[in-house]
Amino acid sequence: MTERNMTMDETLKEQQKRAKKPLLWIAQASMFMAFAGLMSGYLVSKGSMEEKGLWMEFSLPDQFLYSTITLAISSILLVIGRRALRGNNQQTFLIGLLGAWALSFVFTYFQFQSWDDLIDRGIFFTGPGSNVSGSWIYALSFLHFAHVIGGIIALSVTSINALLKKYHADEMLGFDLASTYWHFLGLVWLILYLFLNFVR
Repeated sequence: MTERNMTMDETLKEQQKRAKKPLLWIAQASMFMAFAGLMSGYLVSKGSMEEKGLWMEFSLPDQFLYSTITLAISSILLVIGRRALRGNNQQTFLIGLLGAWALSFVFTYFQFQSWDDLIDRGIFFTGPGSNVSGSWIYALSFLHFAHVIGGIIALSVTSINALLKKYHADEMLGFDLASTYWHFLGLVWLILYLFLNFVR
């Protein structure tokens, strides 16, 4: 391979790297619009059902709060990890990243516990005993969790690469993409949690 071809290949790879972050932001904007659409649907449905006296009011499971706190802590750990990586402190970086990765499973646990709590209280997603109010809670949290699965996969791949020491101060793209997406998921969940708490 000639020196010119090598330079062209390097330029192409650099352009591809630069394109990844904007693409992620575009994807996240699309996801946010989907959640915003569902939240609008929730408001319309609530207003309509309240007029008919069919809207059921109930408190959210405590586990949803625990989920929110878990995501907040995991994001803080990723911020700590990023700062450590910029200083090439691999040990602190790994602690932050692996801590966030572990908390992603804690979040998963709390979500399933939340759904179990709703079922125990007779609040179902579908079926004869279901109510529109409860169905919306499931729909919004299910959609968010579907995106969380992608985030867990991203953190898992990033953690493996980190253990293989593929990241350093001059090579942070993979970590930045995964952490940015995880922060986004945390922000969306916080908005959903506050929305569902105050618009009951």
